[in-house]
Amino acid sequence: QEGKAAKADAPKKEAPFTPGGKWRKGDMNRPRPPVVTPGTASTQDAPGQPPSDAIVLFDGTDLSQWQGRDKGEAKWKIENGYMEVVAKTGEITTKERFADCQVHIEWATPSEVKGNSQGRGNSGVFIQGHCEVQVLDSFENDTYPDGQAAAIYAQYPPLVNASRRPGEWQSYDIFYEAPRFDDEKKMVKPAYLTVIHNGVLVHHHVEVPGNAVECPLVLQDHGNPVRYRNIWVRKLKGYDGE
Repeated sequence: QEGKAAKADAPKKEAPFTPGGKWRKGDMNRPRPPVVTPGTASTQDAPGQPPSDAIVLFDGTDLSQWQGRDKGEAKWKIENGYMEVVAKTGEITTKERFADCQVHIEWATPSEVKGNSQGRGNSGVFIQGHCEVQVLDSFENDTYPDGQAAAIYAQYPPLVNASRRPGEWQSYDIFYEAPRFDDEKKMVKPAYLTVIHNGVLVHHHVEVPGNAVECPLVLQDHGNPVRYRNIWVRKLKGYDGE
């Protein structure tokens, strides 16, 4: 009996720390994750709904979140819930800049096939100004690997070609991690991209060039009538809201 009492009176051993060393396992004082209502899936006929914490950059109605050349009006065409590149009007750029973020964007190349290789449904999604996730009709359309759809242009080909047929809606989910700098403005961690094409992982945490912590999203005018819809961004934070 005395042995049992002594064991009961012994101080409780503290739980081990979780990774990072700030919080112990099972700590009820740890901040709760924010609640986010998930979005809904898109179909070929209609775009889905974004998650509740998303910043909607294009909902099919206007280009108020975008600007054209020299910060002027974005001159791409809007109809039937999508925007379409108007050749020679130039790229369009978001007015807002983003650091760590998740970008969702849906796009479609023309259903009528014209041209081949880089001349077939060419556009692009730029992050960091010169880091492009290529948009191209790559369904049975051969080109150089680091220039096909979902390539990080001129750097990495996609792990697989997950392209849909011409005219069908496709999706990119792009996860951007901004570079990090120390107090002396020396880069201590480069920028990284992860890209999912039509639900298939095509780039996994690959290093990309660039030294801007915050940057806009840019859509390229390459002269082809590529369409875009359902564009939104989620700003990303670390665990415990940090």
